Amino acid sequence: MIRRAGEHALLVETGSLEVSHRLDALLRADRPAGVVEIVPGPATVLVTAPGADAARLREHLARLLDAAARPGTGDGPRPATVTLPVVYDGADLDEVAALSGLSRDEVVERHTCLELTVGWLGFAPGFAYLTGLDPALHVARLDTPRTSVPAGSVAIAGPYSAVYPSASPGGWRLLGRSATAVWDVDADPPALLTPGTRVRFEAVRAP
Repeated sequence: MIRRAGEHALLVETGSLEVSHRLDALLRADRPAGVVEIVPGPATVLVTAPGADAARLREHLARLLDAAARPGTGDGPRPATVTLPVVYDGADLDEVAALSGLSRDEVVERHTCLELTVGWLGFAPGFAYLTGLDPALHVARLDTPRTSVPAGSVAIAGPYSAVYPSASPGGWRLLGRSATAVWDVDADPPALLTPGTRVRFEAVRAP
């Protein structure tokens, strides 16, 4: 289903993250005239096009959605894996260990042994929701969010992991910190972690 979203956007309901990623890839490979922003989500893709013919764009998106629903369509070369070094000294590491029934070292091992995938960006510029987290690490958010979480904090909440791109309030549980900047307004693109990017965390010692 494709619905209007405000005056200048269309929201495409894809039904799954995989189809969202395929549709996003198809749109970026041949961006329709007038489209200024493409925002994939877990089961939607928002297409903002203030200068486009809405009816014609809707028809085009319907064709692309049909194509994206077929596995393999829009799948380009496998994205390069981004490795993020992390000092695992987070304020919530002990509590995550207790909640998961693991030791601190086991929490770190389970967080670093898998390759995660950027599902979508949200909450704040450059904040990437990483999917594929080990189920043993699926812990709830903090009951009371922190008023400020430092930039570079590596955290988990529910089935997701993330790196805070800038200092902000947040209720995710902090495992550690990374010195790698995941958001730079002067870079192109400014977000290091874009939808579909593969991510690995690597444990390192504090400098």
